[in-house]
Amino acid sequence: MQTVSAPTVVIIAAGEGTRMRSALPKVLHPLCGRPLILWPVSAAEEAGAGKIVVVDNPKRRLEDRLPEGVEVAIQPQPNGTGGAVQAAATHIDPDSTVVILAGDVPLITAEAIDALVKAHEGSEAQATMATMELDDPGQYGRVIRDETGNVEKVVEAKGGEGDATPEQLEIREVNTGIYAFDGKALLDALDKLTPDNAQGELYLPDVLPQIETIQGHLIADPTLTLGVNDRVQLAEVRKLAQRRIHDALQREGVSILDPDSTHIDADVRIGQDTIIEPGTSLKGNTQIGRDCIVGPHTTITDAILGDGVSIPHSYVVQAQIDDFCTIGPFAYLRPDAHLQAKAKAGAFVEIKNSNIGEGTKVPHLSYIGDTDIGANTNIGAGNITANYDGKRKHRTTIGANVRTSVDTAFVAPVTVGDGAFTGAGSVITDDVPANALGIARARQKNIADYAERPKP
Repeated sequence: MQTVSAPTVVIIAAGEGTRMRSALPKVLHPLCGRPLILWPVSAAEEAGAGKIVVVDNPKRRLEDRLPEGVEVAIQPQPNGTGGAVQAAATHIDPDSTVVILAGDVPLITAEAIDALVKAHEGSEAQATMATMELDDPGQYGRVIRDETGNVEKVVEAKGGEGDATPEQLEIREVNTGIYAFDGKALLDALDKLTPDNAQGELYLPDVLPQIETIQGHLIADPTLTLGVNDRVQLAEVRKLAQRRIHDALQREGVSILDPDSTHIDADVRIGQDTIIEPGTSLKGNTQIGRDCIVGPHTTITDAILGDGVSIPHSYVVQAQIDDFCTIGPFAYLRPDAHLQAKAKAGAFVEIKNSNIGEGTKVPHLSYIGDTDIGANTNIGAGNITANYDGKRKHRTTIGANVRTSVDTAFVAPVTVGDGAFTGAGSVITDDVPANALGIARARQKNIADYAERPKP
């Protein structure tokens, strides 16, 4: 029996992913808000890995997308999974347990990694292979066991010399591509790999005959080890990942009224007793407080919502909404919009790069850009802040307890003092002092009998 220690986790991610039919590397395709590669990385971190090594190919720079502390090894040529682990050999401590994962197997969990490591370190085996049983094993490598139940070898399903026979293809137990090895045994076996198969590649399973004892560790839930090779499989995995996210949130006290029509990314955080209505998408690093009602049909990306926020039929990107605000319906909050507590952005209101004071209301049909508004102000319907002069953006400042009338335009830079008013239909180009009324419109002129004039 070996000593349980923090394992080294090697994640193979150097493949081209040609079946994705994409200019984007396969392991960078998003899955519920995270690139595929970050799913096994996050699982390894949560499982307490002492070191994480991602194997990349020389055409990419995955290190730019990886968390701090994750090491990168370069596989110089696409010569198979064995070649990928060989590329990571200098990162492997001979005295450590080494876990091998694939960058395109995103649903593996920290619990599954931990169970594999404990099964390996609690045995006398030099290698432990994670296996699963499938009704349709497809192109997975078949697990061949000896009479004692230990793993003898894995044969690939590709159908050439050195690959599976028709009889072996009937086996339902397959190799998941996930292993735990004694570090020294793995390094010694890697030195002996040869490309004796139809593809001329170095298969990682071919190290197994070089290792004295290999046990199989059956993973009961085969969805944890599903791989992604094309967009069809990515969509299938996304359904499973989304259900996992929904289940976790619901167990934490979040109500998701229609999970089938609701999309929530992996890094979204939601407080207790918040209700997520149908048709809602919550993306990126969105944070939502307690007792909110979000949706129906609302999209929020990388935004922060406080407690008690109501936000139906709206679109929010990189905005901050404080406690007890009401948003929408059909509001659009753009980056750097900040609504302080109990503020309102009503129907067909667009706000960007603006601070909306506590209790201030922008009820409907208005555009507020590059603006600072004080507390308890009411912005009339159809108000516009004209913030761009054709060359530069300018700010508008509107004080506290201001009442603006309908169809007021503020031509920035301009300041409206506390307690001021504006007249309906005004175009405010000069500052309005505190408690004053600002009116800027032409006098009305009526032309008698205009309707009787000859028409051109």
